[in-house]
Amino acid sequence: MKNDFIITIGRQLGSGGRQIGRLLSTRLDIPYYDKELITLASKQSGLAKEVFEKADEKKRFTLTGGLLGLKISILDEGFSNNYLWNEMLFKIQSDVIRNLAREKSCIFIGRCADYILRDHPHTLNVFISAEQVDRIKRVADYYELTEKKALELIEKTDKKRAGYYNYYSNKQWGAAESYHLCINSSVLGIEATTGFIEEFLKKR
Repeated sequence: MKNDFIITIGRQLGSGGRQIGRLLSTRLDIPYYDKELITLASKQSGLAKEVFEKADEKKRFTLTGGLLGLKISILDEGFSNNYLWNEMLFKIQSDVIRNLAREKSCIFIGRCADYILRDHPHTLNVFISAEQVDRIKRVADYYELTEKKALELIEKTDKKRAGYYNYYSNKQWGAAESYHLCINSSVLGIEATTGFIEEFLKKR
């Protein structure tokens, strides 16, 4: 296994992707970056964290229009400024990811890290899914929601993550051909799924 390897994790909401990422971080003794990327991008650029949070992967994007909900003409100056602003924020965050990947082995959660690091020689790009019943229970427990509200949040969040990923990359979120490994965490459970990814990494 290479010393300068990178693991990127895409995940459905409620699949346990973040938990798996943290477990891998502990087992492999390498840093884990998720929301920390927003803090680092803020420090590097001098912009407030809230600016990056508003343009984060939870916002909905389309291939042609950037952020949805603007309700203005594509020729409108406001649209142009908004588009350029989001592109700049994505570039800043991308630079942070590339710099971290150059420095050391690490794990990135979401934020198109697999696409941003597509030229890095030693990456493992993983996508984690799970059965709907497990996802609903995990989200309902974590956010203290009813099962109905948990399902609504899952569907809404997955749609936004897909829009963000598809907009900024040339790939499809969740599609097998976009990753090296796609795994359903419901089959083995969180601990065993983590171990499987670790073994896959060693063999790769």
